[in-house]
Formats: sequence, structure tokens, C-alpha cells
Amino acid sequence: MQQTRLTAGDTELTIDQDNGCRITGLRIGGTELLRQGDRYGCFPMVPWCGRTEHGQFRNGATLHQLPLNSPPHAIHGTGRDTAWRTARAEKSEAAFTYDLADPWPYPGRVTQTFELAEDSLTLAMGIETYGDSFPAQAGWHPWFRRNLGGEDVQVDFTPAWQEERGDDHIPTGRRIDPAPGPWDDCFGMPYGVDVTLTWPGQLELKVASRAEWVVMYDEQPEAVCVEPQSGPPNGLNTTPQFVTPIEPLEIATTWTWRRL
Repeated sequence: MQQTRLTAGDTELTIDQDNGCRITGLRIGGTELLRQGDRYGCFPMVPWCGRTEHGQFRNGATLHQLPLNSPPHAIHGTGRDTAWRTARAEKSEAAFTYDLADPWPYPGRVTQTFELAEDSLTLAMGIETYGDSFPAQAGWHPWFRRNLGGEDVQVDFTPAWQEERGDDHIPTGRRIDPAPGPWDDCFGMPYGVDVTLTWPGQLELKVASRAEWVVMYDEQPEAVCVEPQSGPPNGLNTTPQFVTPIEPLEIATTWTWRRL
């Protein structure tokens, strides 16, 4: 297992580039914020986010079929299931890449960067093509621990709308007023993702991004997920963003925290 450790003050970040270039640990003053386990931590969702309906999407007249890794849909991309290469690793910064390959039908490269400070972490991801243009998405899926040893985390955000979710977990296309949790739902924040997690008496952490979409997932007792992403679930079909030879797809998020 190849891992990279970044440090800044008493903050420590661990990245497992062999396991999907996911963050396996974020320790602040000795306290671990992320749920532990090979499937958890914080993983990149790329080149699509959430569920793609029946694993199918079109690029022009061409219909593509992706593996149904969450039947009857394809979920969360291929980046979390592959080993990434280290492009740069310093004390508090690192960069990693992987080349898009089968089962994704278009050649390209994904780059993910990490910048750690004593009170913040900035993640960035870019997708570039080696040939044809194609629709894609990118985002992150962090599993924040619901409880750090005191009271359960409190979640505060003010979305403009909620994507109505069908019985098949795919957005129906209708926008509805935001509803209280529990959630496995996508929300629109047209002025940028802005979600605050507060562990009373312990820590406040803000997830921010210029991206306009965030999926909230809190249906498991161990963790709460706040997932900034470049488009909604099934967005390859409903709101495609194209990676072109002259314009990559780029997204970033910054987590900032303070002790309480």
C-alpha cells in the first residue's frame, strides 16, 4: 500500500493513491474526522458523480454503456477504483494523476491536488481529453464522522432547491423545496456550495466550492456525507458538461475549520 502523508501544524492528512487516491485520514489535533475503512474516508468521484441511469449516456449519437456497479445503475465513476500516480509530494502539498481507460470510453487524464494548511484543506480536480470531446463530471465523497466523542454533528446549509428523487434514486427533473433529512439527495446552491458542520463544543468545519451542486447523505448512523460536485446525479444525461481539447473540466473545494 502506497500512502502519502501531508502535515501542517497539528493537522495530518493521509492519502492512499493505490486505493482510488482517497483521503484515508484527516486528523486535527489528534482527532480523526473521517470514517475509517477501505470504502470510506473521502474519495474522488470522476468521470461521473452519483448514479448514471442504467449506466448509459450519450455523446452525440453514440450511446455508451458503463458497468452496473450499483444495479440497476452505474455509480461514482472509476477514479475511486484505480491506482493513481504521484506527480508531486511535498510536506503540505501533493498532486496525483490517472489516465482514463476502459470501461470509460474516452482517453484522457485526471489530476487531483491537495493543499493542506493548519486550518484548511483545498482539493482540486481537472479532467483533460487526449482526443474527442466528452461529457464528464467530478466531485468528492467525504464521510465525516457523525460523532467525535461528544454530541452528534449539526448540519447547516441553505440550498435554493432540492432535486426530487424518484424511487430509482435518479432525479426526476423536478425541483422542489428543500426537505429535512434523512437525505440521500442532491441540492442546488447556485451561488456555490456552502455547508457548515458543527460538532458542539469541539469543531466547526465549512465545506465550500464554486460548484453549484451538493449531495447530502446521512442515512447511516456512523457518518454524514457532504459531496460537492460539478453536476447532479445522472448529469451525464441531463446537464452534460463537456471536456474539450481546449477546455478541461475543473472543480475545487475548500474545507476550513476552527476549534470551539
